[in-house]
Amino acid sequence: MIDHDRLFKELIATFFIKFLELFFSHVIAYLEPESLKFLDKEVFNDVTASEQYEADLVVQIRFREQKTFFLMHIENQSYPQADFGRRMFRYFARLFEKYALPVYPIVVFSYDALRTPKKNIYRMKFPDKNVLEFNYGVVQLNQLKVKWARVVKINIYYS
Repeated sequence: MIDHDRLFKELIATFFIKFLELFFSHVIAYLEPESLKFLDKEVFNDVTASEQYEADLVVQIRFREQKTFFLMHIENQSYPQADFGRRMFRYFARLFEKYALPVYPIVVFSYDALRTPKKNIYRMKFPDKNVLEFNYGVVQLNQLKVKWARVVKINIYYS
């Protein structure tokens, strides 16, 4: 059986800067490419549900011309999941709590089903106020005008 999750992590890690250039080119302007440090597996325990979650890819990066760092969390989602935004927020909160660094969250939706654009926001609100509005970057492969496998092949070829 093919371990798609492991392959995803290896692909993004190997072509990390190319991935950002392709989908988040504005981020390239404020990061120091030579400072990339891929962090070990981040495992989070959900004591209320007795479950463990593992962040797919977490990278520590220095801001360009600064001494400070930020984290980039990239999560691959290969199947539809109810309340996915809440999970992204949970990862964000735990990473921020552990490292005390700004976190730039991104999800790559890699499934073919449900071709409608996916949300990039998680909100918590009451009738009288918004308590939280959490946003994350989205790459939805089934929304690309070209086949995403071709995009990967082209970018690998030219790197």
